[in-house]
Amino acid sequence: MLLRILTAAVLIPAVVALVWWGPPVLVAGVAAIVALVALQEFFTLGERVGMRAFRNWTLLCAAGLFFAQYAAGMVEIRSLSEGALLIRDATRGAISVELVLMIFLFGSVSIALATRRPLQDVLPAIAIGSAGLLFIALPFSYLVRVNEIERIGRQLVLFTLCLIWAGDMLAYFVGRSLGRLPMAPALSPKKTWEGAIANLIASLLVAVFFARWMQADIASLLVLAALANIAGQMGDLIESAYKRGAVVKDSGTLLPGHGGMLDRVDSLILAAPVVWIAWQWIATR
Repeated sequence: MLLRILTAAVLIPAVVALVWWGPPVLVAGVAAIVALVALQEFFTLGERVGMRAFRNWTLLCAAGLFFAQYAAGMVEIRSLSEGALLIRDATRGAISVELVLMIFLFGSVSIALATRRPLQDVLPAIAIGSAGLLFIALPFSYLVRVNEIERIGRQLVLFTLCLIWAGDMLAYFVGRSLGRLPMAPALSPKKTWEGAIANLIASLLVAVFFARWMQADIASLLVLAALANIAGQMGDLIESAYKRGAVVKDSGTLLPGHGGMLDRVDSLILAAPVVWIAWQWIATR
């Protein structure tokens, strides 16, 4: 427990400082590194169940996804008179998420056709690589897009981080002290419905605080927090399923008291795209 608190006491201020003062390119770069480490742990879990990915190729494409998301944030659209739009694209449309996914697709097929691995390894390699890109790198990369939302991006990223952190902490203490009803005993025996409800309540309280700071509509932010929290809890549970299937307690040992990087960002992986999508809806209301 003490080790867990000490690790959080070091990492949380560092992450907050990075988001608030770091330039977008640095935030994107650090997010990419975090995703690549989490992907490596994911592939290690896959190997424990006999699925060996085309690691280097998938990691390269995952890095490309983060660059594509960063590049998408560099596109500026300005409204002119008579309904005309001025669009400035610093990358000249050279890269997009769709392009990276297509490159990954055809690259994986080419590697599979040229590999010297046994043929029975081809399908698992493509499957685990695609899963890593789709379930880890792509959703997590939307944190970069959120960060680049004009005027409010940094606050939204901090909002997303805080609702996950606050939810995890309250769920931990309430679950240990008051938890009686198992939530998903086959996946995570220690998770309870009492802890899950406390997790949601903590996220809603974060929304109340951030609504005043961001000068945003409190009802909209409460809905956003609820959706992101539910997505985050789903991310936590699916990562537990990965680990249960691989018969391990943690995805790694990188973070003392917390396990691996994937253990630390599992909730954030699914919360990030929800925040991005929901904010687009809120902004257009």
